Amino acid sequence: MRLEGYVIVSGDGMLADAGGSMPDSLKFEADYRFFSTALDAVDVVVHGRKSFEDQPNSPRRRRVIVTGKVASLADDPGNAKATLWNPAGAPFEAACAHAGVTEGIAAIIGGPGVFAMFLGRYDTFWLSQAPRVRVPGGHGVFPGVPERSPEDILRASGLHPTDTRVLDPAADVRVTAWRRS
Repeated sequence: MRLEGYVIVSGDGMLADAGGSMPDSLKFEADYRFFSTALDAVDVVVHGRKSFEDQPNSPRRRRVIVTGKVASLADDPGNAKATLWNPAGAPFEAACAHAGVTEGIAAIIGGPGVFAMFLGRYDTFWLSQAPRVRVPGGHGVFPGVPERSPEDILRASGLHPTDTRVLDPAADVRVTAWRRS
């Protein structure tokens, strides 16, 4: 499996407000299109209980939901395309196999603990940033943010920035591909 992370963060490295929700100030149409297009091309979406993509194609996507509410692996009773996965009870590859995916691309879409779990394994991490937005008291994209920047954490995990695209020039929103050498 090829692992790719996807997130948009504020200038202070936050992906959610103090209550754990993505604030409207981090929602940009151009980033939404980038994210949606990327997820349409992956084989499985991996996320925690509060992360979701809320898009028209969301119900069609296979997914692995990280949770401590099951011992290892279980079908999600509310979504036939979802597998519930407890990392303490089964390896990631088993979760993907349970979801019917043994090769291809897994998109990791959060939250902070889920992003951190794969830091040593990402092939590419797509870091979208809205530098003019601040989310005081919010949740950082990784544990250790804001004491360390998301870029410092990605670099320390062996990823390097390879290219940056401006998604929304007026808001200065851009996405950088961080890749493993």
